[in-house]
Amino acid sequence: MNENERIKAIRQSLNLTLEKFGQQLGVTKVAVYNIEKAHRNVTEQMRKAICREFNVNYNWLVSGEGDMFNRTDETISDSIDRIMAGENEFHKNLFKTLATLDEKELLSLEKIIDKYLAISNETDS
Repeated sequence: MNENERIKAIRQSLNLTLEKFGQQLGVTKVAVYNIEKAHRNVTEQMRKAICREFNVNYNWLVSGEGDMFNRTDETISDSIDRIMAGENEFHKNLFKTLATLDEKELLSLEKIIDKYLAISNETDS
């Protein structure tokens, strides 16, 4: 399944029409149709919008690996609690470090991760 087909699978799994899916992304149903049929390339902006609006796993969207949707905040919170109660000091310290970052530092980290993903996607192509 290619990325365009995965976008269609997302829309169908959410039981959304082309029009409703497009409305949430700020595009027309024709634009969604053209993306699903691979008449148009998927832009990075569109990928990010789909992931943000529909809680889609970015890695799954671009590569098909992992789950279609991100886990909910509740299951993430449970995972963090389990890690913090565990014995792996590196994992605990990683979460402690992330929790202490200010907005500027988080934005810098986000940029680094975006660059990593872009390079990783280039090498996978």
